[in-house]
Formats: sequence, structure tokens, C-alpha cells
Amino acid sequence: MSEKIGLVVCGNSGVDYMKLDYPVKMIRSTLNLNGKEYEDYVDIQAKEFYDIIVANPDIDVSTSQTSTGKIASVYEELKDEGYTDVLSIVISSKLSGTYQGAVLAKDMVPGINVYVIDSRTVSYGEAFLVLEAIKMIKSGSKVRDIIDRLEKIRDHIYIYVLVDTLKYLVKNGRLSATSGFLGTLLKIKPLLHIQRDGSLVPFEKIRTTNKAQARLIEVIQGDIAGKNVIMFIAYTNNEEKAAEIKQEILHVRPDVTIELVPLTPVVGAHAGPGTLGVGYIVL
Repeated sequence: MSEKIGLVVCGNSGVDYMKLDYPVKMIRSTLNLNGKEYEDYVDIQAKEFYDIIVANPDIDVSTSQTSTGKIASVYEELKDEGYTDVLSIVISSKLSGTYQGAVLAKDMVPGINVYVIDSRTVSYGEAFLVLEAIKMIKSGSKVRDIIDRLEKIRDHIYIYVLVDTLKYLVKNGRLSATSGFLGTLLKIKPLLHIQRDGSLVPFEKIRTTNKAQARLIEVIQGDIAGKNVIMFIAYTNNEEKAAEIKQEILHVRPDVTIELVPLTPVVGAHAGPGTLGVGYIVL
């Protein structure tokens, strides 16, 4: 029997802000701002969100993942649309419970094969896996081959994160190994990175934003020297800064494609305004 492969992806990937040439079902988290609920991207988009939290630095911000029942109903829809197999690509299981929910939901929908892929990443790192899956589905690849390929790519996605303040990450419990890392008190500008297992950990402690940014560019340029890569810069309320870093990297590596992507509100709620993520995928 021939496979009809459906795609599900969580909103943390930022694919809402991209044009895709294949039907993809979205599972979106909820953003809570001062007790009011917003569905990510549907009710509030990146620019508006960062404007709000910059203007109201003490606003109460939290997020909640998509319910398991809601994810199951998305699988159900695909089954009704005649899909035989579903690839569900989600944010790193170390950064959110979405992976767990996506796995539990598949047991609630018999009669369709659902494969949940822990991207072990976020933002464009996750979106890139979706783009690759679309390419392979359209070229007639089998679901098993697509999973193998995505798992290979996943091991070659690297992301460094520059945050303006640790306040949001600490408050939301998203930063691993924070002991003795009271950056806000010491006015440290930490450079973080996502490890192979998908957890976000400190990479280096740096005193000023300018030094941190210079160091980030230095680390990235060293990493990508002599490698065939595609790059991305995820920005919050600092698109100009992202464009500046892009130019600096292109100055040394004019051959590299660098995508500028907004960090969607639900991810931004944990990182805070002023955050920049710079990543690359070794092809």
C-alpha cells in the first residue's frame, strides 16, 4: 500500500512565518500575558509581543503547551484526510513537554502510523527539518528514509544563544545548569548553547553585550571555517542587530546562505527581549 505522509509541526519552529509548499498541520502553545491567553501566532505575533514586554518589563508572562487531546485531534484530522503516516516534528524535549504530549496523543488515534521526532532544537533548526521532510515527501521518499535523514541532520544543527537577561530563562526553568550563574546580579551577558541532547546550557560568561556579540561571531566563524553550512539568526526585538551580525559573517563567508527569522512569542517568552539565536546546520 502506498504511503501518504502528513506533517505536523509545533509553532516553536517559527514555520508560521515562512511560506511552505506542502500542507502542514500546526500545534501551537498558549501564551499567558497578565492572565490573558493568546494562541501563539494566531492571536499574537512576534513584533506585537516584543513591543508589549519591552513596554511592560514586569508583565506576568508564562506559556502552556498544547494539550494532548488537541494534538490527538490534529492526528485524527490527518487520518480523516486519508494520510497513512504522520511525521510529527516538535521542539526539543528538554525545552518543553510538547514531545511527551505528541507521543501520548498518538496512542489515542488508532489506524494511522504516527512518528514523533524530537528535533532537539528550536526555531529555524526545527523548521529546517520540516523543509527537508517536505522536499523528501515531494520526491517520493519512504517515511522510514525521511526519519533516518532527519535524525542525521538533527545531529548537525548547532545553536548559540545570546540573552540580554537571564530573568526569563530562570523564571521559566528553561536553563539547565544555572547553579552559581546569577547573571542578572553580576550583570553578566551569558552566551548559551543548545547541546546535542537538546538542553540549553551556559557556554561562556561575558561581561558586556558588545563583547558577547563579538565573541559569538568569533566562535561561529571558527566553527564553520571550511564547512558547507546554512545559517540562521533568530531575533526578538532586534532585527537590525541580527542584520548587522549577518553582514559581519557574510564579510568572511560570502558563500553562506543566512536566514533571518523572528523568534515566535512562546519561545520569546522564555528567552526575553534582546535575545539573539545564531545557528548553523552542517550540510
